[in-house]
Amino acid sequence: MPEERTETLSFEARLDELERIVKELERGDLPLEQSLSLFEAGMRLSADCKRQLEEAETRVEILTKKGSEIIAVPFNPDKPLK
Repeated sequence: MPEERTETLSFEARLDELERIVKELERGDLPLEQSLSLFEAGMRLSADCKRQLEEAETRVEILTKKGSEIIAVPFNPDKPLK
């Protein structure tokens, strides 16, 4: 997948592409150069997904309200918001 094409993909599309790459690499029947190329593409996609998740987490923190005041509260998936 060309690098410039990944910039326009949604998080879900990036994750689907990453899963496709992982499955292809797990087959183990690719030439070394193709495996390396796919691995590099997968690493880029992984970094993009991580960045998008961090941005979403920041947005959740910003939008968390306490009373009428908006305060930044670190996101914790194990602790329900009050």
